[in-house]
Amino acid sequence: MMTTTELQLTFKSSAGKKKTLNLPYAVKGLSAEAVREAAGVIAGEDVFVKDGEVLYDEPLAANYIERTVTGVFDDSNH
Repeated sequence: MMTTTELQLTFKSSAGKKKTLNLPYAVKGLSAEAVREAAGVIAGEDVFVKDGEVLYDEPLAANYIERTVTGVFDDSNH
């Protein structure tokens, strides 16, 4: 069994659409204030633009997502 944790940030784009940014190597247990500040920095840089739309324009939410994978069988090395 393997469990992974990633930080998922949700933003509103400049076109009003919801966009998510998944950070699989984020530090666990960050405070709301620290994550809010980091999301604000991402939004303020306007680095992620596609066809004139700023993808991560306004931070909306942040969540830690945990996934657990339980193997049943694995014959991939044969």
